[in-house]
Amino acid sequence: MSPFESLNISRAIVVGLARSGCAAALALRSRGIDVVGVDSNPLCDIGKLQDRDVDVHLGARISPEIVNQTEIMIKSPGVPSDNPLVVHARRLGIPVWSEVELGFRLLPQPIFGITGTNGKTTTCELLGTILRAEGRSVEVAGNVGHPLTAVRPDNDPDACIVCELSSFQLEDIDRFRVHVGALLNITVDHLDRHPNFDCYKKAKLRLFENQERSDVAIVPHLFGSIPGRGLRVEFQGIEELPACPKIPGEHNRANAVVASLAASRSGVSDSAIASGISSFGGLPHRLQVVLVADGVSYINDSKATNPEAASQAFLAFPGARVILGGSLKGMSFGSLAKCARETGVRRAYLIGEAAPQIAKSLQIEGIDYLVSDDLKTAVESVVNDAAAGEVVLLSPACASFDQFQDYEHRGNIFCELISKQ
Repeated sequence: MSPFESLNISRAIVVGLARSGCAAALALRSRGIDVVGVDSNPLCDIGKLQDRDVDVHLGARISPEIVNQTEIMIKSPGVPSDNPLVVHARRLGIPVWSEVELGFRLLPQPIFGITGTNGKTTTCELLGTILRAEGRSVEVAGNVGHPLTAVRPDNDPDACIVCELSSFQLEDIDRFRVHVGALLNITVDHLDRHPNFDCYKKAKLRLFENQERSDVAIVPHLFGSIPGRGLRVEFQGIEELPACPKIPGEHNRANAVVASLAASRSGVSDSAIASGISSFGGLPHRLQVVLVADGVSYINDSKATNPEAASQAFLAFPGARVILGGSLKGMSFGSLAKCARETGVRRAYLIGEAAPQIAKSLQIEGIDYLVSDDLKTAVESVVNDAAAGEVVLLSPACASFDQFQDYEHRGNIFCELISKQ
């Protein structure tokens, strides 16, 4: 029986109608539930929703009273908790669920859940590759871009669902539970959304809060306390692996360790783990080799949207010429500049809103830099400067929304610009 039938839910509201919100609305409609969908973007694509008789409201001025006749709210990850509709729903006592909470309640299979500040998508896709090598049916969903509510239930009891989970998705769970949960790392990020680091960390750790003793909680070595009753398994990232990862960087080796632990704790053979690790070639926008021309290697690491991620890229490619900058998220660049000095960054090419702040930090560490108006200008400068044997690295350490739609758009533009040089 559907949990919605057991709760007698007949009307729901979905706030935010991008990819995950749209999937949630369609999943609710497929179960005969009346759905109101709202989004502040008046240009939101709502064709599929209208085809399924979702009552759609677009624009910034939507009265909170639209919530009054609904029994549950599904909040998309891009919608902040102080959204007036969300605040009104909570004031009325209406449950507010994240999209992954809804997806969890619709799926019979146990879920592998991966969170962390950096490395989530790579670890999820690697774990999916390992599980497929074992012959299991696998869906990788969540923050990777495939909503959990878009996953169709599988009658195979051995089917696996691997879910990437952001703090924005975890902050509104209720009964969401993972069979195997892993926290890769946690460093300061998203302070433009969370009030402080403690709130960000608390949201991440909600991954474990509903685990039972039969579940597994994988955390970094000597990490502090976590909620839930799952079996705690610690990792250091230096554990022996049955195969050598193809993807560069010590951080990616740690990702492979976590994927290996998650798989082995679920009964996957060492041979399948070895096969998955050795065959996995990485993902676009994550230390992706775009081109090698005239002895210069061009690397697209556009997914590095915070200083810690960019620092890992510096460690993977010491002595690189780096393109940094983008939109601000309330973070300091002092540690990034220190890492740039320690890894011998030759020159930094700064773009976007964050350029002045990054420049101040680089000055303190004595790092040469050039401020560019945009990515095109930065690419032209770095191509002109780079010599054979050097690495040009786009690893911005910032979000992309000042000049681009998202990190993928930024990375794709970088690839296009490089291909034209």
